Amino acid sequence: MGLGKTVQLISYLLHLKELAADPAGSQPQTDPPGWPALIICPTSVLGNWQKELQRFAPSLNVMLHYGSRRLNAGYFYGAASQADVVLTSYATAALDQELLQQFTWAAVCLDEAQNIKNAGTKQSAAVRSFPALHRIALTGTPIENRLSELWSIYDFITPGYLGSAKSFQDRFANAIEKERNPERTADLQRLVKPFMLRRKKKDPHIQLDLPDKNEMKTYVNLTAEQAALYDQHVTGLLEKMNKLEGIERKGAILAALTSLKQLCDHPVLLTKEALPDPAAEGGPGTASLIERSAKLERLLAMVRELREENERCLIFTQYVGMGRMLQSVLQQELKEPVLYLNGSTSKQARDRMIEQFQAPSPPDGSPASAGQPNVFILSLKAGGVGLNLTAANHVFHFDRWWNPAVENQATDRAYRMGQTKDVQVHKFISLGTLEERIDEMLESKQQLSDDVISGSENWITELSTDALKDLFTLRREWVS
Repeated sequence: MGLGKTVQLISYLLHLKELAADPAGSQPQTDPPGWPALIICPTSVLGNWQKELQRFAPSLNVMLHYGSRRLNAGYFYGAASQADVVLTSYATAALDQELLQQFTWAAVCLDEAQNIKNAGTKQSAAVRSFPALHRIALTGTPIENRLSELWSIYDFITPGYLGSAKSFQDRFANAIEKERNPERTADLQRLVKPFMLRRKKKDPHIQLDLPDKNEMKTYVNLTAEQAALYDQHVTGLLEKMNKLEGIERKGAILAALTSLKQLCDHPVLLTKEALPDPAAEGGPGTASLIERSAKLERLLAMVRELREENERCLIFTQYVGMGRMLQSVLQQELKEPVLYLNGSTSKQARDRMIEQFQAPSPPDGSPASAGQPNVFILSLKAGGVGLNLTAANHVFHFDRWWNPAVENQATDRAYRMGQTKDVQVHKFISLGTLEERIDEMLESKQQLSDDVISGSENWITELSTDALKDLFTLRREWVS
């Protein structure tokens, strides 16, 4: 995460072009010359790849295959044959599977390869079907939730090497995830290491000279309104638990989990009220929204403080409604533009936002430009991977994702090569709620080895009714 995977792949692509163009034959020529490489990445980072390829490898002929203007079969093969690199998204690759699998690629390269972690999805099946001489997977989080995700990535780069999905589950996943078997862990490490180039920011030979990263938890109380709604939802859930079984029980738990997490953010996400227009004359403005959520109130105070120091921040949230509310409130209160990127943001708008946000700050002591955005709100899924946002040195996780790997991946949008300031990471937790309980559970699990991360929400659905009651029930001492 932020350790140069993009630049290293670009170097490899330049090397392929050099081999193909070697007229003297001084290099061993094993591949037909001129075959292009295919890079598949999330839509949110297509623009970043275009800029990085242009910056580090202007000699490469890059063809973008994306959107309504992409070429169909009649023109695609001719254009791709003249390209060194074809760049596309995972969604487009699945949509145009039949087209792309008719070409033999010099290399198929997956960026953010955790996108194929579920081997049975259409997207995963599509990228596996593309013929290639080389296969490369780039990811900062090869395991987000379970070892089967690592198997899925390895089954893409070296099909069959780790056996079938079932044999891998029987031999490794069960023994490592459930029993923490050290022998099986060592066996798996020996198998995967020859195919893995792994780096960490603190590895001494890397010498990134990155500034410090300081992580802190910001605890806030629920308001009386939030507490009342919280109790109401927990009571309703526990009543259902005595009547539901199987998949219905799991569904009810996950629905309640989402509702309670939204409630900890702001009650409007649950009540579905229309947001007041902050600019409406004589209207309630943003004050009525702010006073109903201690999280929102605390975030506003902290953002105001960092803006007084002319510093910039990223704010991550899982919920589109919360993102829109944050954008509206912060723009009104700060009197400056605030960016918001989510899954519906177009590629052109993403690229424009990133360019605006990354624009250099004015010299020390100079007032910030009126049109310069300094606060960037991002949905965790759309903005949590692949972006370079080193202009920010504060990162806020407004609502917690129950997977440390995913949160760290999002934090590393700012904490990566190019960052010159210490990065302050703020994780918001509502006191007395399931947010605090689950944070405590995650803290106790931090001793898990690097190759096993267990952070999904699914484990919650397996808890007994008594355990659920203990997890969800509000601790009254923290209610405002």
